[in-house]
This record gives sequence, structure tokens and C-alpha cells, in this order.
Amino acid sequence: VSDQPPATAPAAQTFRANDLGAWRTAYASITPLLVHLNGDTTWLLQLPVPPSPSTSATTTTTRSHFNVLLDPWLQGPQSDVASWFSTQWHIVAPTVKTIAELQNILRQLEHDDNDGNNDDKTSSYIDAVTISHEFTDHCHEATLRELPATTPVFATDKAAALIRSWKHFDTVVTTPDYSITSSVSSSDGTAAAAALGDWHNVLSVKPLPPWLGIGRVVTPGNSLYYHSAVMIVFDRASPSTPRTTNTTSPTALPLSPPPPAEAVLYSPHGIKASDLAGIASHPAIDTLALLHGLHDVRIWMTKQLNLGAHNGLEAVRACGARYWVATHDEVKSGGGFIAPLLRRVQYTVADAVGGTAPAATDGSAAGEDEDKYQFVELGSGDGLVL
Repeated sequence: VSDQPPATAPAAQTFRANDLGAWRTAYASITPLLVHLNGDTTWLLQLPVPPSPSTSATTTTTRSHFNVLLDPWLQGPQSDVASWFSTQWHIVAPTVKTIAELQNILRQLEHDDNDGNNDDKTSSYIDAVTISHEFTDHCHEATLRELPATTPVFATDKAAALIRSWKHFDTVVTTPDYSITSSVSSSDGTAAAAALGDWHNVLSVKPLPPWLGIGRVVTPGNSLYYHSAVMIVFDRASPSTPRTTNTTSPTALPLSPPPPAEAVLYSPHGIKASDLAGIASHPAIDTLALLHGLHDVRIWMTKQLNLGAHNGLEAVRACGARYWVATHDEVKSGGGFIAPLLRRVQYTVADAVGGTAPAATDGSAAGEDEDKYQFVELGSGDGLVL
């Protein structure tokens, strides 16, 4: 195992969210950006709108980015079941204290105050919200209620039912399931399997623009819900790019296939590598990042909650992600019945690869797979150019 990063693995490009100039520079790079909004598992994913977006997109077509907010919990406690059962508070201050503060930053990124743009400063720049679980550290009602009612919410089934019960949001969509295994193979090799393989057919549901999809990775017969992953997949080319060969002339050369879509996998509690089998070889999807924690967290004598670094290493190898980004590792202040029963082991990437590959100072993981992925640990307010 080499302790020196190879030339093919340049240091990850990061920035600080409190440095608006640096964020603007990254914003102008026309590549996806991932920003950690707290010390735990609230994220902002900024996706460049393709050159020829459909007019059915939920954002104004003059905007350059589509902003997806993941599992927002900014301030205040979170309790599950009841406060006496489990209550937690952030220890690390969030990057922004309110949704309104985040909206203002996003407006400044999109519009220079001197560019003469007349966009209403009360407009929402958060285009969609994604909720991975119904637990209140992921589905935090007080934070979510700060969002405009017109914000589309995409949530897993139990979370979607909970959010609908609040009667706050106009649109709450249950994230569709996406089975990589069934979508890329079939017993008879029919065209139906190929149709399933086009993620647009399954994940790009209204009111999302047609170049973007949000869903949950599942495998046949998999009943696991706690250890799963949200999949955000998006085209980097215009959705109008032809997807078939040119048949207008028998002598015409085939059109070049569109570049693969890119995906971000978000698994705050971890997901088994076997559940990601097939993603790395999927011909139409490249995985940019896997968000998976390092800490092994469990309830004493009963259930494992967060699968930790050893599982994360297997998962990132299985999905072929370029970046492994740590998430959901904040050691929060807790109270209630559950708090003294929690057991946390704070593993590192070096632990996962056998203790022989120390983490590089730039946040990259040194090791045999460094040419395939980079490990990046982002604190509250850190951003990554994907």
C-alpha cells in the first residue's frame, strides 16, 4: 500500500462557505458543488443546469444552478418518540442559522448585486428538498417549516407520510425505488430491461426537470430501510441530446452516445456493498460521490445504527465513486433513555484499510484504491467541487 498519492489523484478542491468570493469562484466552474451546512448530515448539492434545460424545470431557466437541500436540521433539539426517550442537540454550530440566511447566500451567488437583475429577493433559491429518513435528525420539522410551502419535497415513504401530516408543503413526493440489478439485466435480454436501465423513466418524476432524478437504491428482496441510500442522478449534457443512432441514412455514421449521467449517493447510516452491486458497471451512470460515515454507532446489546468506516470502504469500492465524503459523524449532546445506551467507535479511514495508510493532510485517503476514490472529510461550512 502506497503512502504517497499518485499523480492521477490530485488533491480535492474545497472552499469555505463563509468566503463568498471562493464560493463564487467554485460556482462559476460549472461543476457540481457539495456544501456541508452543519457538522452532522445537512448538505446542499448545487447542480449546474444543462445548457438546454427543459422549460418544465421547476427553477427559472435563467438560473445557472439547481439547489437540492438534504436532511436540513439547523438549530434546536431533535427528539424521536418523545423527549424523555431520545433528545439530541448540535455541538458544532451550523454554517447558517436559518433557511432565510441560506436563501440570501444563494441569491448572491446567482446574482451579483450590481448586475441589474430584478429578481425578487423573496424568491426561493432552494429548488428541492430530499429527506432520507423519518427520524427528526433527518426530518426536522422546525427547520423544514422555514421553507416556502411551494418547495417540492422528495422523501422516503415514512418520512413523506410524516411531512404530509404537517399540511405545510404543497408537493411531497415519495422517492421512487431504483433497482440497479433489475434495471441492467434480465433473463431474456429484452429491450424492456434496457428501458428500465434508463433512470429517466423511473427517477425523473414531476416536478423535477427531465435531466434530474431522485430515488432510493433498492435490491430485489431487500426489505432494509434503515441502511439504504438516496440516489440523486443528473445529466451533464443537454436533455435534448440524441440517445439513438442516426437512422435517416443507411450510410450515416452513428451519433456519439451522450456522456453518462452522474450520481451522488447519500447514505447517512451506511449501506451494504452488496446493495450497491451493479452501480460501478452501470453504462449510463458515473457515481461522483458516496456520502457515508466513519463512526460505528450502535445501541448497546441491540441494534447497529451507523455502519461505519469498514463498511464505507467496501461500499465506495462497490459503487466506484470518485469521492467518499464522511457524513453523520457529529458527536452530539444527548439526553433521554437512549443516550446512555449509545455506543460509538470513531473509526478513521486508516482503520478501515488496515491501519497502514494514514490520511493525507488534504483529506484524501492514501491507499490502494486512491486512484479510484478520494476520501474527504468536510466540516461545517466546508464545500467540495465534485
